[in-house]
Amino acid sequence: MERAKVFKTIDEQIDILKEKGLVINDYSLVKEKLLRENYFFIMGYRHPFLKRDSSRTFVEGTTFEELYGLFYFDRCFRNIIFKNILIVENNYKSIFSYTVSKKYGFKEKYYLDPKNYDNDKSRSRQINDLIKKVKRQYRVNGFQHGATSHYLENYGYIPLWIGIKVISFGLISEMFSILKPEDKCTIAHTYNLEPDEMQTYLPILANYRNLCAHEDILYDHYTQRIVPDSKYHKLLNIDKTNGEYIYGKNDIFSLIIIMKRLLTDDDFKMMMNEINYELDVLRGKLHSIDIDVVLDKMGFPDNYKEIMYI
Repeated sequence: MERAKVFKTIDEQIDILKEKGLVINDYSLVKEKLLRENYFFIMGYRHPFLKRDSSRTFVEGTTFEELYGLFYFDRCFRNIIFKNILIVENNYKSIFSYTVSKKYGFKEKYYLDPKNYDNDKSRSRQINDLIKKVKRQYRVNGFQHGATSHYLENYGYIPLWIGIKVISFGLISEMFSILKPEDKCTIAHTYNLEPDEMQTYLPILANYRNLCAHEDILYDHYTQRIVPDSKYHKLLNIDKTNGEYIYGKNDIFSLIIIMKRLLTDDDFKMMMNEINYELDVLRGKLHSIDIDVVLDKMGFPDNYKEIMYI
């Protein structure tokens, strides 16, 4: 059994970092960063800088500035991804609400009628459960948002194109899975996707949205869901092991592929330019390791920039 963790002062935390081989150049700077950012969270970025043995010590010459540089890069990278996932979320909600409202009506009694969803009897429980969740979010959040409260107070109902403001991305993503096949096609084909691809992408995006919102480590995050092979894997000539692509399946580059397929060309290029800038800034801060170590953990192939122009 491991020893129980006990409280450590900032000075004691710095002593631990030094014992692990981290170079401390500016003691006051390190004290400030540890107090403001939390020793535990900063240390979450130590892995690329550790020796390839069982010592759990840093590569010779690794500085606190490098460790903090990766921490700060991930913050900037996370903000870029979060901003663009919100764009995808807004686009998807708009297309979903337009498709469903146009076909079934704009009042809850129509667009939340179970008959207007997949008629497979094995899905009936899931359908009823998701509809109840939407109604619950309306009850809890409806009067807390200006637009939804306006409709409730003046008309007594919430049109779906207004209601999506208070329906979580996770829930509205799951709603896709219970649509009738033809409605899935209508939405997916708007993005030049097949319904199965759309159904795979949405929960991955919802997961990353929550990860970004809670400021978890992003750059080396792996998902449980596997992204299907796409033309981007092939055109980038990504290497394979045992017949499977080594990048772009459940790493951060797989998220980049999803964003490529769901964002407009202009939004995607702007996102990638921002990411490239932050990677260049990080490259200038790294001395004990190469930027390629970070790119490999992100699942970025050497020619990843070419995805901007495919």
